[in-house]
Amino acid sequence: MITLVPSSFTRAFRRIGAAMLFSAALAASSAGAHAAPVAAEPLVSAQWLSGHLKDGKVVVLDVRSAIDGSTPEAFAQGHIPGAVHSDYDKGGWRVERNGVPFMVPTTAELEKLIGELGIDEDSHVVVVPAGVSSSDFGAAARTYWTLKYAGVNNVSILDGGLAAWKAANLPFEQGARTPSPAIFTSTINKGILALASDVEKIETAGGATLIDARPGSFYSGKEKAPASQAYGHIPGAVSLDSADFYDAKTNRLKPAAELAKISAHVPAGPAIAYCNTGHWAATDWFVMHELLGRSADRLYAGSMVEWTSNASRPVESARTKWDDLKKKLGLGS
Repeated sequence: MITLVPSSFTRAFRRIGAAMLFSAALAASSAGAHAAPVAAEPLVSAQWLSGHLKDGKVVVLDVRSAIDGSTPEAFAQGHIPGAVHSDYDKGGWRVERNGVPFMVPTTAELEKLIGELGIDEDSHVVVVPAGVSSSDFGAAARTYWTLKYAGVNNVSILDGGLAAWKAANLPFEQGARTPSPAIFTSTINKGILALASDVEKIETAGGATLIDARPGSFYSGKEKAPASQAYGHIPGAVSLDSADFYDAKTNRLKPAAELAKISAHVPAGPAIAYCNTGHWAATDWFVMHELLGRSADRLYAGSMVEWTSNASRPVESARTKWDDLKKKLGLGS
């Protein structure tokens, strides 16, 4: 029998091949370890959340408040297991500045608010509204927007809110819960916020579409928010009531095709959504920016309350003297 002895060339070739295979495997392993995490979906289902409750980076943020009819005791009476609570209306998500209410918190205020909830830059926050109305969804959308503005990249809203969790017969937890604070350092995303100065330039020179997210009665000037100083809308704005995006029967946003149809009258290009306080407008921003892919759209968080705090800023209105008389007689707004 003849025994074949590998030549020195063959042995060297094998060593080189083995080294190449090892290097390739190491590179693949390293790439997997450093691959960018999958971006969070803007809306997640109750079933998805149920399957990810024990994920180390998931923070369930219950934002129920008086806006949805909840009492201060509601969270302790029943919530999604492991959730933390922050009252949207009173927890500091909107603050007063220079005499104007409902403004965006400062960077320091955001870092304190978000860090004390146990949220850091790597968290995946799932915002949970009550799931009872379009205005309630607006609270979740404004919270979502604020987290994104502060630099929390992975944020979702529980589709259907707590009502959907309950309808799916998923477990509830009772009792108060104190979050374990985290160190959160903001990276402010200025690209999704429009300031009053931005809106002033657009109102006079164009460059973006202004979207009024309020009901038509506010847009026309037949009604106004108590904190607003004038009736009507910012000149040139198009009307797109945030409630039109919402299905009151299911307490969810409508399907994507319907959302696109509802907003089809908004011209292509950058747009800025506003309302009275940046609450309803957050829904318009969420739908347009997050679901319909209009990446240049922004939120004017100060909205009409800030806009009308300066009497020199223009307002367009269809309000009549008869409307004013009816208000004096207690027959109108």
